[in-house]
Amino acid sequence: MKSTTRVQLSAMMFLEFFIWGSWYVTMGTYLDKVLHADGVQIGAAYSAMAIATIISPFFVGMIADKFFAAQKVLGVLHLAGAALLYLLTTIDNANSFYWVLLFYSLMYAPTLALSNSVAFRQMKDPGKEFPSIRVLGTIGWIATGWLLDKVFKISTDQLVFTFKMAAVVSVGLGILSFFLPDTPPRSKGSSTTFSQILGADAFVLFKDKSFVTFFIASVLICIPLSFYYSLTNLYLTEAGMQNVTSNMTFGQFSEAFFILLIPFFFRELGVKWMIAVGMIAWSLRFLFFGFGNAGSAEWMLFAGILLHGVCFDFFFVTGQIYTDSKAGERIQSSAQGMITMATYGIGMWIGTLLSGFVKDHYTINEIVSWRSIWMVPAGIAGGVLVLFILFFNDNKKSALRTEPVLMV
Repeated sequence: MKSTTRVQLSAMMFLEFFIWGSWYVTMGTYLDKVLHADGVQIGAAYSAMAIATIISPFFVGMIADKFFAAQKVLGVLHLAGAALLYLLTTIDNANSFYWVLLFYSLMYAPTLALSNSVAFRQMKDPGKEFPSIRVLGTIGWIATGWLLDKVFKISTDQLVFTFKMAAVVSVGLGILSFFLPDTPPRSKGSSTTFSQILGADAFVLFKDKSFVTFFIASVLICIPLSFYYSLTNLYLTEAGMQNVTSNMTFGQFSEAFFILLIPFFFRELGVKWMIAVGMIAWSLRFLFFGFGNAGSAEWMLFAGILLHGVCFDFFFVTGQIYTDSKAGERIQSSAQGMITMATYGIGMWIGTLLSGFVKDHYTINEIVSWRSIWMVPAGIAGGVLVLFILFFNDNKKSALRTEPVLMV
């Protein structure tokens, strides 16, 4: 790959996740403290991206793959998204905020797949070349937290700035996209069925009892995942932690560290016990949140953040590898698409709505019982762990394929 191309793709990945990280982490706090939203409204706001994740494969499969160059579609979506991000800063009502955010999420979600498509098409060996470029996305996400806390020093009542920052960067990436390497549609002139976009080709995997168990566990474990994304920033702020947004980026540092250990643990533990360890970490992190505080037990709060690497890598990345090994080359893309839609789409959607109801249930006279709230995702993760251990019987320890990690 040419050095100029590498720089272009690295900048694309950095900005892609910088935009998302700018507003996503702090949105729950913004809605609660600035727009005075209730728990259900906060949950609904976070469900917008989950809904968009369900819909985006249809957009990419039916439009971007057939009619227009990926980099041009990427540019148009980010420019349109910038306008919607700015519009969000003018809204002072949580209900109206949701509908604009949903429209924005429908613009942003397809860009995750499109940016990967642009990158992959420039590579001769994606397994070796992609990780070093994709890691810039994680760095972009980390950079947002440090900029907001350490450079701009944004206070709670100034969080509207996060959407303005994301809008400016979205304009920049929108313009940059038109200068990215040309990525013409590969499927132009060919037909793609509705069932193929749904990933129906991968339904054959449901004949395997262990895969069915893994699939159900993947959907269910995304319920506690959504609690983490939608409530953690607000909780840590109310708990009295300083520099919450930048402190939460230690979860991404942890993710980058533990992903390097996956080959070792895969050989030693196999897929079943790696995934089980990931589930244990989910329960443990919420117990830390439930019993921690910003005083003598602040170490528990940091431990909960740092466990993100184990939670994410041991479950989701190992799960991607397991799905790949079960699917084989013929239905590989369909299988990964099906799992992504089920987890970050359906699972996260259920979880975001549930987290809102749980927060409201344990809020009495504006006093929030955070310990009670965190026991809910801890219990769900524990239940999923029992289900998985009892019914999953495939403990494969085969050689790893190098697969891209698409989420943070």
